[in-house]
Amino acid sequence: MQWTDRIRQVKIFLVLAAVIIAVASLVVSHFLIRDLSVEERNKMEVWAEAMRTLNMADESTDMRLVLKVINENNTIPVIVMDAGGNAQFFRNVNVAGKNYADSLQQATMIGLRMKQSGRSIRIMLGNRPKADYIDVCYDESLMLKRLAYYPFVQLGVVMIFVVVAIFALLTSKRAEQNKVWVGLSKETAHQLGTPISSLMAWTEILKESYPHDKLIPEMDKDVKRLQLIADRFSKIGSVPEPVPSNLNEVVEHVAEYMDRRTSKAVRMIKDLPDHDVVIKLNASLFEWVIENLSKNAVDAMGGEGGTITLRVEDAKDKAVVEVTDTGKGIRKKDLRNVFRPGFTTKKRGWGLGLSLAKRIVEEYHHGKIFVKMSEAGKGTTFRIELGK
Repeated sequence: MQWTDRIRQVKIFLVLAAVIIAVASLVVSHFLIRDLSVEERNKMEVWAEAMRTLNMADESTDMRLVLKVINENNTIPVIVMDAGGNAQFFRNVNVAGKNYADSLQQATMIGLRMKQSGRSIRIMLGNRPKADYIDVCYDESLMLKRLAYYPFVQLGVVMIFVVVAIFALLTSKRAEQNKVWVGLSKETAHQLGTPISSLMAWTEILKESYPHDKLIPEMDKDVKRLQLIADRFSKIGSVPEPVPSNLNEVVEHVAEYMDRRTSKAVRMIKDLPDHDVVIKLNASLFEWVIENLSKNAVDAMGGEGGTITLRVEDAKDKAVVEVTDTGKGIRKKDLRNVFRPGFTTKKRGWGLGLSLAKRIVEEYHHGKIFVKMSEAGKGTTFRIELGK
């Protein structure tokens, strides 16, 4: 469980780092945009004053300075409107009129929107109380608008980076786990091979010495069972060749084995179709999956006993196997973790059984395995779907 906790901590750290970077970027960008907006407002006040000077110019006015101020505005959209609300002049505004008069009409509509948003400066053209005036309407420059969107673009980039980092972390961790499991499985199969061969030889000797002993055939079955388990371990990590197999027979083998090896308080029920359900699978590995689900069901019922139902359904495009128990059920908060390597609620569990079962079903048989139903105090149903 330690490595799962470590991965969870790393993911939380990456998410928090992304949130901190995003918040910091938004805050810095907010203050930067605010300062630039104030600066543009000041520039427009100077530009508006230049327009007032141009409209009230006399022979002593230095027109070079006035025109320089007016012509140096190449970024801020500006529209000059008269007292009647009609555009008289515009600069840095995109309009698509057929002629200049049409463009002025479009500029008038844009200028009214600018005034409604509060971006206008009124310039009086005289010192009289009822003197004429012009309104200098302006909008944010293109650079300022781009800066307003920049934090959200940066936030998206950071989130993409975090997702890619988490995906890479999980992928590398999963690959590392797979190598460890494959190595451990093959080494276990190798170590079991020699003593199993010896046991098989001694069993044959015992058969010849005591041909009428009833316990020796049972011993022989257990030795063959060990050989089957070693064979399963040796196949982990390699791609098994699926062959047409009768799914009913696989389930019956598991039910027979579990019935002999479990308490009489646990009742095994088989719900099988009347006809054979033949699909391509590796019978040895798939039998282990059903066996593992059945053993987990026995553990879920504890010493109180109960019922385990093995059900096979022959659908049109798939075969379905369901393992249902009347145990204690799975807590809702644990449902999404049951197939996670290392996750277990048992005191003496490694948390590898369901993870390996999922790999056998999904990677080797291209099927699906999931918790169909689980209710506290009533039991759990695991469902396996295999394509035909």
